[in-house]
Amino acid sequence: MRTPVSDPLKIGPYRIVGRLGSGGMGWVYLGRSPAGREVAVKVVRAELAAESEFRERFAREVAAARVVSGAYTAAVVDADTQAELPWLATMYVPGPSLAEAVRTDGPLPEPQVRQLGAGLVEALQAIHAARVVHRDLKPANVLLASDGPRVIDFGISRVDGVPGLTQTGIVVGTPPFMSPEQIKGAKVGPPSDVFSLGGVLVFALSGRPPFGSGDAVRFRVVQSEPELDAVPQGTRELIARCLAKRPEDRPQLDELLAALLEETPKPASWPPPTVAHSIKVRTSDLADRRRAAAAGRGAGTSVSVPSCLLLHAQALLDAGLTDAMVAEAVGRGGDA
Repeated sequence: MRTPVSDPLKIGPYRIVGRLGSGGMGWVYLGRSPAGREVAVKVVRAELAAESEFRERFAREVAAARVVSGAYTAAVVDADTQAELPWLATMYVPGPSLAEAVRTDGPLPEPQVRQLGAGLVEALQAIHAARVVHRDLKPANVLLASDGPRVIDFGISRVDGVPGLTQTGIVVGTPPFMSPEQIKGAKVGPPSDVFSLGGVLVFALSGRPPFGSGDAVRFRVVQSEPELDAVPQGTRELIARCLAKRPEDRPQLDELLAALLEETPKPASWPPPTVAHSIKVRTSDLADRRRAAAAGRGAGTSVSVPSCLLLHAQALLDAGLTDAMVAEAVGRGGDA
């Protein structure tokens, strides 16, 4: 991937503090507004910005994210889809992704997973109320904040009534967490997100997707039963219903929310201790950088960003696009 000669000092009104990461779609920077608010700024690669289809896809991502509002979604702060290099700024969430938390410290306890699931259901209620289907709900797209989870990345979301950009025969998403209808290229609606939610909860409880991974995962999602042996008995039946092959057999979100909370009359403590520690480290690092900026160090230039902040950006980078689709677009357009 071609990288910029130097990182920008400013994107829109946001002063760039440092680069968080890079991926197939572009770069993500930690930015700061004139008033000092931290944001994550995603910038599209020049090769892709030259492609009208990718500009339209990026504009659709921004539109989908903007129409969604809820306590458990990361808000879009600003965007410019017409810029030479289109960009999107979202509220920075100083917490790890679910994928990072489980990979680092192992599966979460069942009470916290019920609390996590309830937050994700409320996020999906807000998303679906805005007539949006997320279509890529997965552990990397769930950030764990101090007051609950946040769902991010609307890169392949579908807004009801807006024509899609996906070409016939191309399936986008993350196979271990995709629904059978999504894998088969059939019509995808809100029940698809419920299936993905079931997979996310299995991952949170067991540390692995319900249908495994690898080349055969698509076949297993469509044809095989999920592996739920590591899922506690108290949530196994409910999650199995989320993972039903037929969309009409999956629970409605209000039913799912009630079931997740019915056995926890007193909400479980949130966040889990290991997540709380991670949030504390991130918050401390940001505070150090505010103090450095106030003292004049690094003013107007990029400063180093600690590794504990980098994984927040990784989930924002590719907007649900597969490497093959990115490579194909770059091949069509060449270097800009």
